[in-house]
Amino acid sequence: MRHTPIVTVGRYLLLDRVTYLVLPWVWAAFGFLLDVVILQLTPAGNNDHHRWVGGLAALFIVVFVVGSQSVARALPFALTLGVSRRTYFAGVSSLALALAAGFGLVVAVGQILERATGGWGMNMGYFRVPYFLDGPWYLSWLTATTTFVLLFVYGMWYGLMYRRGGLSGTMIFGGAQLGVLALAAIIATGVHGWTAIGRFFTTITATGVTGLLAAAVVVMLAGGFATIRRLAV
Repeated sequence: MRHTPIVTVGRYLLLDRVTYLVLPWVWAAFGFLLDVVILQLTPAGNNDHHRWVGGLAALFIVVFVVGSQSVARALPFALTLGVSRRTYFAGVSSLALALAAGFGLVVAVGQILERATGGWGMNMGYFRVPYFLDGPWYLSWLTATTTFVLLFVYGMWYGLMYRRGGLSGTMIFGGAQLGVLALAAIIATGVHGWTAIGRFFTTITATGVTGLLAAAVVVMLAGGFATIRRLAV
């Protein structure tokens, strides 16, 4: 069976199965066990109906790192094999979406099991995040999938900047984003807009947040594609 170039790129990346399929869940399992130990050592209060933990964040962080490695380490050899930059970018993006859908499904199933077992017998909220990942399973799947894609593509953009400008270029890229945030904060302060901003984020639904994340994915993809087109490896 002959595969399309985009599928071929995905298969090329998955030759490193440990990085893409094993490493994220090793860190997720480590975070889970660490949270269990912490809750076992921490007495529960009388009103602790949900004991929220943050171990799932390890999975999201690793996804960002994996995204950066997908171009910082794997791109040069792919180009020597004759893969075009456009095809490689499409292949990596497609792989990110496929992996994110699978990861999101695991989070959704984990929530179902978590609720069924009373938070793993200790009211622990590992797969659930208050307000963000605490709704119906299908909404949690969609939100988690979108978040995974966002972090993967964001990491990929950083990897592209590293291939283009090295460490200094990457630092400038990150510093520019901080500068934009600082400028936005100054403008918001100048126009007395923090109250409206706070009202917006306290009234927006989880579905609305997912929509904002999806819009951010589009921006990241556009930025990454513009960067890889001008990349000289």
